[in-house]
Amino acid sequence: MNSHPLPAIPDLDALLRIPFVDEEYDVSPDGARVAFSWNRTGQWEIHLLPTNGSADPCPVTEGPGAKFAPRGSPDGRHLAYALDLDGGEQYDIYLYDPQTGRHTNLTPDTPDRIDPSFAWSPDGTHIAFISNRSGRMDTCVMPVDGGPARPVLALPYSDLEVTWSPDGRHLAVVCHTRGQDTGIFIVPADGGPPYAVAEGGRPLCTRHPAWSPDGAQLALSAERDGVFQIALYDLASGRLVWQTDGDGDRERPVWSPDGHRLTWVHGRGPVTWLEVMDLRSGDTRTLCLEAGIHSRPRFTPDGAGLLFVFENPRRPPDLWYFPLDGASPRPLTQSLPPEFRDVPFVMPEEVWYPSLDGLNVPALLYRPRSTDRKPPAVIYVHGGPTWLSRVCWDPLIQHMVGRGWVVLAPNYRGSTGYGREWQLANRFDLGGGDTRDVVAGADYLVREGLADPARIAVTGVSYGGYLTMTALTGYPDRWAAGSAVVPFLNWFTEYASEREDLQQWDRENFGDPEKDRDRYYERSPFFFLDRITAPVQLICGANDPRCPASESIQARDVLQALGKECDFVLYPDEGHGFLKTENLVDAKKRRVAFLARVFGE
Repeated sequence: MNSHPLPAIPDLDALLRIPFVDEEYDVSPDGARVAFSWNRTGQWEIHLLPTNGSADPCPVTEGPGAKFAPRGSPDGRHLAYALDLDGGEQYDIYLYDPQTGRHTNLTPDTPDRIDPSFAWSPDGTHIAFISNRSGRMDTCVMPVDGGPARPVLALPYSDLEVTWSPDGRHLAVVCHTRGQDTGIFIVPADGGPPYAVAEGGRPLCTRHPAWSPDGAQLALSAERDGVFQIALYDLASGRLVWQTDGDGDRERPVWSPDGHRLTWVHGRGPVTWLEVMDLRSGDTRTLCLEAGIHSRPRFTPDGAGLLFVFENPRRPPDLWYFPLDGASPRPLTQSLPPEFRDVPFVMPEEVWYPSLDGLNVPALLYRPRSTDRKPPAVIYVHGGPTWLSRVCWDPLIQHMVGRGWVVLAPNYRGSTGYGREWQLANRFDLGGGDTRDVVAGADYLVREGLADPARIAVTGVSYGGYLTMTALTGYPDRWAAGSAVVPFLNWFTEYASEREDLQQWDRENFGDPEKDRDRYYERSPFFFLDRITAPVQLICGANDPRCPASESIQARDVLQALGKECDFVLYPDEGHGFLKTENLVDAKKRRVAFLARVFGE
């Protein structure tokens, strides 16, 4: 270990207040402005920004709640967006008229859950959206000028995403089908039976549909040989033509306005970049700002460049413009304040280590720049579980590393980005092999001499919070502390309280609570809290529809009855993903303070 002094620790409060852009945005039909959601004021508001940089971003919303997913009308005269008042994911769809400044709730007094995925009809008279008003997440269509919504799709699946064809004749709806698969269904907008996108009558795992400008084809991402590739689907013939092959996942295709090119995101493990294909020549070029996450590319209306969102550990998520004529890319938003631009943010390295049962586990390792003794370490567990730790902006990790702590973020079995086999490796084994992968991360740090064995903590959010608790109950000797944020702990009560779409996922990937009762019990850390020997922190939101606060409350009560140390924090005005900057800052400062105390700092 080096004995050089550590650089100044980035102030956590200031780091957490650095704003960032949400990845969903829209560009006006004339390309003159872009609409996006930004938390620059500490609250998520919709902003408009001239794409030529002639003016600063201007907020067009205010008031209670978080606003996301702006969608401009086809004529460019109106802007629709989704509003979540309290973190409960009970969205309403609002319509903003820039001429009058008026905001109209298109879905008032609706007790059902509305998803933030919605789409305008090409003539601007209707909006398609996803709602559980029928008892399941189904696709509906409503007139923009008022009137009842009508269902257009009612399959025995939960709908996830909807998009309207340019000719107005069809909707493409992505549904969760079987296991962790999704499927694209073509739905006649005026009625008629839907049909699935398939290859030779064979069902495919498909997602991210993108209509060609003439509405005759869909570009999509489909699973092939264990990874996702780009394919074109012709509506008239039902023929599917693959456009790519090779390793890594290719997702979110988008057409150029003239229909001659496609762009998409290509990812391998924890990083992504952009690719552009000329459909006439088959030539493909790669566009990469630097190592990190490139997301949501789309062509400008003139086809001269790409808009996209980029982030990495040195840059918070911002909107960028990439000219296709060879000129340098430029940011459209700049979230990082000037005083942070010289901070030596730490980039991770990808490492692999053996799990407790021998499988190799990928992970991101963040090393402190210098220290004079073996440092404490944090095993930083991502949620999902079908997600992954990426080379992205995370000020909490940067502060931890700045304090001299080692941070290891395992991409345990069940994570995306490493192929279908790894993603499905914990199916019907949730809380089993993935827990072993997390625990083996601590063993790896000790074996490599990277951390003090007596000062290793585990922390995670959502499913990462669940794995925090399975690690604490299943392997109590490994941990100095555990901090679980919005976790669930009891599979029975979690399942009983969930929405129907989440219950479907659980049945498809974990089993039925009655038929598989033993599994539900054995993988519920709630029933084994007596095994915990380390201090525990539980952080939750009262409006959480995914991992209800009752999960943490019942665990707190048991831990306290057992005489075990439990730091408990409940935010009455938050849901699953904290939306208010003040609460987010407070929660993460509490996590660091809890771990620092346990580490003796």
